[in-house]
Amino acid sequence: MSEAKTYDAMDVAVIVGGVFLTGFGEDLVTVAKDEENFSTKVGAQGDVVRTKVNNPLGTITITLQSTSPQVPYLDGLANSSKIVPVSVVYSGTPKETNTATQAYLKKPSDREYGGEAGDREYEFQCLDLSMN
Repeated sequence: MSEAKTYDAMDVAVIVGGVFLTGFGEDLVTVAKDEENFSTKVGAQGDVVRTKVNNPLGTITITLQSTSPQVPYLDGLANSSKIVPVSVVYSGTPKETNTATQAYLKKPSDREYGGEAGDREYEFQCLDLSMN
């Protein structure tokens, strides 16, 4: 019988430009490569060629509650066009580290006002995403 695993969102840390983010929304964070690692092509006679794609681009999407103390920081960062390092670390099992030494926010978050507090979503374009 295999041992049950436990996921704990408290094991996730997000650091942007040296600032630890707090006040996450339910979706927390998503890390994704912008392209697959390999592409395949089939010739007219059925020959298959696999090509390594060396595209280092990726996207890190962070969801914060509108009351997070880092909302003004990220909005200011988006308006500055500044390039910063971004790290997403999961210290649970298995340990995972996602880093970009060069990333920028695509735009300030959309703002939603209604009967309940809305989340703020920030999308970083990562120029050198590493997923380990």
